[in-house]
Amino acid sequence: MSGETSPAGTRVLLAGLWTLENGAGMEAAAGDIERMGAKSGGGAILIDLAGVTALDTAGAWLIDRARERLTRAGAKVEVRWAAERQAILLDQAHYRSFESAPPRAGSPLVNWLAEIGETLMSAGRDLVAGVSFLGEIVAAMLRAFSRPSRLRPTSITYHVENFAFRALPIIALINFLVGCIVAQQGIFQLSRFGAAAFAVDLIGILVLRELAVLLSSIMVAGRTGSAITAELGSMKMREEIDALRVMGLDPMEVLVLPRLIALLISLPLLTFIADISALFGGLLVGWGYGGISPEIFLARLQNAIGLNTFLVGLIKAPFMALVIGVIACLEGFRVQGSAESLGRQVTASVVKAIFMVIVVDGLFAMFFAAIKY
Repeated sequence: MSGETSPAGTRVLLAGLWTLENGAGMEAAAGDIERMGAKSGGGAILIDLAGVTALDTAGAWLIDRARERLTRAGAKVEVRWAAERQAILLDQAHYRSFESAPPRAGSPLVNWLAEIGETLMSAGRDLVAGVSFLGEIVAAMLRAFSRPSRLRPTSITYHVENFAFRALPIIALINFLVGCIVAQQGIFQLSRFGAAAFAVDLIGILVLRELAVLLSSIMVAGRTGSAITAELGSMKMREEIDALRVMGLDPMEVLVLPRLIALLISLPLLTFIADISALFGGLLVGWGYGGISPEIFLARLQNAIGLNTFLVGLIKAPFMALVIGVIACLEGFRVQGSAESLGRQVTASVVKAIFMVIVVDGLFAMFFAAIKY
């Protein structure tokens, strides 16, 4: 690179290979162009590309970056004698600057309160979107049940196998361990008062009413909810959902209903298995740690619980499955065209589903307490 200064302005002569292999040299030459333009005092600058033998995207970007910066400094810059292909490359790979957003003004307290307000507004929008999406699901379900041929039993069976039977080992193991932990702690704490046998009542009521369904729902939200969001999000990215609409198929009937029905079937089954696993874990710990024989354990368990205790957990399960399914499908349809968006929506799906599962469990606890069930 060389430069010529005259009363008319500065002429910068570029030569050689402006390709990625010469990255360090190109960076230095681009810096020289900017410095020569600064010395010209804002006059006219001509960048001559007649001697450039090869130019790629990196070189074109650096040349255009120098031109852009000199133009911002007040100089009149012109690029000439570029070959036809080089001119096209300069036009297509031109430099773009991205200015960062200015920092928020005001006190940190005000900004913090504003962020809380934005979060609440976002939660409100999510609630409205969820209710609207639930309405679409109900409408699609009514259409499907009015014409049973629109249902897809093969797809439902496949998803039940994936959601329920493939999740049985991890659900059973986690609830077995939790039952063991609750039993050990119950016996340990109650033995101080000479009431270790009442640990059986604690295990039975706590597991059947709360823990089994809650742990199963959280596991399903993390395992199945994330999978549903990822599947639908990937289909959205590859425009497969748009292709279904073009073929005259309703994505709600083809994609959402089979998964939602499978969840409504799977979670009660998993809750039942979770009940058995947790009680079995409590029985083993009570036998080995507390000296409560299986006969005594089962006898006390029958006296401590009733049918309503068992049904409370099963009644909650379909509602939690509905919440998980609606959130997972809604977040899947919100995925945009990037992997970052897919990861963000999968994370949001799991977090929102677990949060709503806990909220629903709390609402049911208050409801059953109010009706003394």
